[in-house]
Amino acid sequence: MSNDHLRLSQVISTFGPGAMVDLPNHSVIIAGLERWHDETTSKTIVEPRLSERLERDFAANGLIADGDRILLKTPPRLIEKDNVKPGVEAFVFPEWFVTTRVEHTGRDGVQRRRLVHWRALDTVKSKRVFKGDDGKAVDVTPLRFVGGCKKGHLQDLPWTWLVHAGPSACKEGMWLEERGTSASPEDTSIVCDCGGRFSLRDAFAPKRLGKCGGHRPWLKSFDGRNSDEECSEDLRFLTRTATNTYFPQVVSVISLPQRQGELERLLALPEYAELLVNAKTLESLEMLLSIIPKLRDAFAKFSADAVFAALNRPTPEGSNVSLGFHGPEFDTFASGDARIGDPSPGSTLYAETLPPEKWIDTNVEFDLSLIKNVVAVHHLREVVCLYGFTRFDAPPAQFDDGLEEVRLSVEGARLSQSTSWLPAVEQFGEGIFVEIDPSRVAGWLSKEQVELREAKLLVGFNAWKTKTGYVGDFPGLSYVLVHSLAHALMAEIALECGYPSSALKERVYALRSDRSGPFTRLGLLIYSASAGAQGTLGGIVAQSRRFASLLKSALARLEFCSNDPICADHEPGQKDDDRRLLGAACPSCLLVPETSCEKQNQFLDRAVLVETLARDSSGAFR
Repeated sequence: MSNDHLRLSQVISTFGPGAMVDLPNHSVIIAGLERWHDETTSKTIVEPRLSERLERDFAANGLIADGDRILLKTPPRLIEKDNVKPGVEAFVFPEWFVTTRVEHTGRDGVQRRRLVHWRALDTVKSKRVFKGDDGKAVDVTPLRFVGGCKKGHLQDLPWTWLVHAGPSACKEGMWLEERGTSASPEDTSIVCDCGGRFSLRDAFAPKRLGKCGGHRPWLKSFDGRNSDEECSEDLRFLTRTATNTYFPQVVSVISLPQRQGELERLLALPEYAELLVNAKTLESLEMLLSIIPKLRDAFAKFSADAVFAALNRPTPEGSNVSLGFHGPEFDTFASGDARIGDPSPGSTLYAETLPPEKWIDTNVEFDLSLIKNVVAVHHLREVVCLYGFTRFDAPPAQFDDGLEEVRLSVEGARLSQSTSWLPAVEQFGEGIFVEIDPSRVAGWLSKEQVELREAKLLVGFNAWKTKTGYVGDFPGLSYVLVHSLAHALMAEIALECGYPSSALKERVYALRSDRSGPFTRLGLLIYSASAGAQGTLGGIVAQSRRFASLLKSALARLEFCSNDPICADHEPGQKDDDRRLLGAACPSCLLVPETSCEKQNQFLDRAVLVETLARDSSGAFR
């Protein structure tokens, strides 16, 4: 793969370990973390809140031992050094191919192509081809059908077994036979010259493909063997290029400013943090300080006891990992401090709480009573980490009364055989934080029309919960309100600033003091963060000083939708409707690119913001 490059952000999302990638001549599967080289081009990312939370959850799921640490590292970059090319390994997958040469069978509209295995191909000018009985070289392309299960396992389908309806020693040639041009499963079959036949229509029948073999081809060992495991699931048909082949499990955290002394600053530096990751006891720390000159010189003025205490000191007050990620972030942004963080270029966060006269425009006649504060976030750092993936179904969005969980789904697949580090990237950008007055929201929730609206959304949620088996609770109408407002502002900011809508992201803060109590902290952060130029142009921050007109324009656009009255009249409780988690929301009004939404475009309703054509009078903004 020397000429096949991926961006760092792609490697920790779309094309992480276990994902299939199409190349010009074949398809590959990205290898596990053991085969990501070379460490000299990787950078260690220090983010204690994220590391501690991952370590706690991995230990709880038995993936690491208690006390083990997990490093966050950037994927290797393609920088040639000492004649060694770092990069990410990949393996050929699937191993079944079809020839590009089409043969006509003589039957009406039926054509076929030869089905061949990777081992039967020849190499001609660095390209794999198939030589038939006539000796002519024919190009091949990967077969587009594979098998997998909901635990993330992946394998080639047992074509010989399927075609012959059981074990067979048949050596005759097999073909992919297609009728017409629709590529429908009913018109596609795998046939053998001996007369055996398997229609892809039957591949969707329960248990027809047999049991899953527990194959994990991305975790292939260095001696070439697959790292298989026992699996009781039935094998399921999967189209190789379909979107449900890979759903990354990604967690992100906004870095918060910390008051650090000299010792803490040294420990936060990547070059020291990586060397001290195995200092689990005072004795092991003393040994490292004595045998590594770099550490000995850096910490010469501190005792081993002091260094060990600082290494094991709990996360700073206000960022306790047991409280999730969103709580400390909200408290930081909503502190009311005129300046939050450090304005220096190297800091992780700098924001300003704007006085009301800076964002309230007296010339704009609009009710802003729900808005408590507006914070201009001049620069921030976001750390994004990949910790697993799923197939067939995306990981369910977790709410837990506003606590952001990093739960490992029981169906999630592993990125490596042993976990000592996880791939992550740090991105820098800007944004606007909006704090919403919970007392005003509580008054709005007490209205009869609002209670009726919540009941409708709850019916849809319960129907969806029954269908999917989701174990969580309805996040509450306060969450739907803040989430819908975030989407409305993202759409307006994209229009005003010229950012593509996919470059914007949201963080919704709807937090309770206890699991059964009312929401006491409400807010949202709209930001753009990337490793490149996008997200650092200052356009979003500039909108904070004209927030009143920005909000008025955003909400005015929601009063009517191009899909009205269908959108406005949508009933989430309808049994024949897949949009059970949505009220009056569709791609024309509230839905955004899914990379921008932290909850997969769920729990949205413009009717809780403004009055729509349905005239149910439940809008919070008048």
